[in-house]
Amino acid sequence: MSLRLSGARRRRVAWEVVVILAGIGLYFGVRGLMETRVDLAYRNAERIVEIEQSAGIFTEPGMQNAVAHHGWLVDAVSYFYIYGHWPVLAVTLLWLMIRHRDEYSRFRNAMLISGAIGLLIFAVFPVAPPRFLTGYGFVDTVTEQTSAYRVLQPPAFVNQYAAVPSLHFGWNLLMGIAWASFGGHWIARLFGWLMPPAMLASIVLTANHYLLDGLIGGVIALLALLAATRLAQRHRRRPMAPRATVGPAVRPSASDGMSTTRTPGCGSQEP
Repeated sequence: MSLRLSGARRRRVAWEVVVILAGIGLYFGVRGLMETRVDLAYRNAERIVEIEQSAGIFTEPGMQNAVAHHGWLVDAVSYFYIYGHWPVLAVTLLWLMIRHRDEYSRFRNAMLISGAIGLLIFAVFPVAPPRFLTGYGFVDTVTEQTSAYRVLQPPAFVNQYAAVPSLHFGWNLLMGIAWASFGGHWIARLFGWLMPPAMLASIVLTANHYLLDGLIGGVIALLALLAATRLAQRHRRRPMAPRATVGPAVRPSASDGMSTTRTPGCGSQEP
């Protein structure tokens, strides 16, 4: 299939880029709301820890400590956290836009819907990420290993207190579903199955999110995809407006094998 884009397609791509960038800008813009709510973010982080402890799932410090003894694994999860998110989102959305236009709209809408829900939660329930709770033994492996993430997402544009929900995982889950469902090659489909759990592991092992963050982010992303699917189905069922007839109606001629002879007061005569 040719990837050459027509003028209309280029305008469509440009518009979609504007929409997505505007959404991302709004997403990061909520950071300004947190400047005076740092204490609340830390109190909420302690609440998340307490909830996980009550549920018996507060295992993040132990998991990170186990990985710390394997340098290659620390490097792997840190780099995957960096390069397995925004680059994957960009490539997947571009692929869907070019090869699966209807599905692109559905997954784009799912991202926008889940992003809107995430913005609301960030605004009313800011949460400090685990890497800030050094008293529990958490280590910010991404910052220690590389500064690349700070280049992809400069701190001035990043909401440092938006640990819940983890749309870092939720959006990767959406991209994984896209690849697993529509990837033409088995490698692409396998990538779709393996990438989301790998990202879930990386957000926890790098101390950027709690396990509960990932669970909430995944649920929100799936609910958003369900809502986007319902919207797409409703759009397809919407009746199309009848097209206006252009030009005079054409009567069948005798050469078509039908007589046009009429008798006054009677219908058409059989030949």
